[in-house]
Amino acid sequence: MTKRTVRDLDVAGKRVLVRCDFNVPQKDGVISNDNRIQAALPTIKYLIEHKAKIVLFSHLGKIKKEEDKAKNNLKCVADRLQELLPDTKVTFVPVTRGKELEDAVAALNDGEIVLVQNTRYEPGETKNDPELGKYWASLGDMFVEDAFGSVHRAHASTVGIPTYLKDNALGFLVEKEVKMLGKAVDTPEHPFVAIIGGAKVSDKITVIGNMLEKADKVIIGGGMAYTFMKAQGGKIGNSLCEDDRIEVAKETLAKGGDKIVLPVDNVCADAFSEDANTQICASGEIPDGWQGLDIGPESVELFKKTLQGAKTVVWNGPMGVFEMDKFAKGTLAVCTAISELPGATTVIGGGDSAAAAIKLGFRDKFSHISTGGGASLEYMEGKTLPGIAVIADED
Repeated sequence: MTKRTVRDLDVAGKRVLVRCDFNVPQKDGVISNDNRIQAALPTIKYLIEHKAKIVLFSHLGKIKKEEDKAKNNLKCVADRLQELLPDTKVTFVPVTRGKELEDAVAALNDGEIVLVQNTRYEPGETKNDPELGKYWASLGDMFVEDAFGSVHRAHASTVGIPTYLKDNALGFLVEKEVKMLGKAVDTPEHPFVAIIGGAKVSDKITVIGNMLEKADKVIIGGGMAYTFMKAQGGKIGNSLCEDDRIEVAKETLAKGGDKIVLPVDNVCADAFSEDANTQICASGEIPDGWQGLDIGPESVELFKKTLQGAKTVVWNGPMGVFEMDKFAKGTLAVCTAISELPGATTVIGGGDSAAAAIKLGFRDKFSHISTGGGASLEYMEGKTLPGIAVIADED
């Protein structure tokens, strides 16, 4: 079954509650990157054009104590939205419930916007408090889920509201995420190659297991590769290793067999620093006092060869410490190899790999770069995403 989208709703004159992902990087009310606001605009503009009364919800940052509220105020997002939509009235309501909010929603004209204060000001938000979800739902006639970065969380604003508002649908951003991730992970064209990187085996072991069921090859790079090397009996020096995951790594290697492709050499350093001395070390032969911080040139060639002819590629996690230019070459080479595959569906599963691809200039060279690290990771693990599951199926 496919989910209803905003196109399936008759929104004219209706109060439409939209869960957006406005969790933007900001300090003292100054936004340093508005990509997530830009990503929400197609759905918002559609609702404006179709004469909906629009109520936007989002979280921003983490609220653990009272003083966290001031530094995670959504007012800066309202100001940026008003700049991006100069012909639309955007009203910011600095509270999450009560008369001020209710009056602002009641006063909306068609095509106008109310942005509600940070949902996490409410302690019941992250607990999916039913009373809170029901209250927020009472403010609207319809609900649109457009915050892919939050659909893996069963919160009041992602699951609670649509539980009580049965006229619900996906926004364009989430629709695209589900379509592209589904195409790559659930119905891939073969050969299908999964590339899993990042620091910890514990973060990605479920993804690796699920990909071994579906992919023709699973390339493993990044810091987690050293746990696998140690599981093979190799020397890894001072490289990152999760000793409590050695047995799991051994089991995964046994299960995966020749499907799993590990680095054969590594760029090693005598310190975790841009200024460190470096040398190339064969996998399993890293001397004491040295640590692997990137895949080496032979690994780059092996990974390129593995990718040749691939029709679907899913990538989650960088190959090395890409934040330091000296150790970004492996990630850059993998980016380049994927981007040059003819006619392939290529998807980056958010998080650090998305940040790496964008930093290295590959934003437009992939079929899709996911906006949600945690959500795309859970999708790749084969888990149900509660914020999508709650949305009604297409008629």
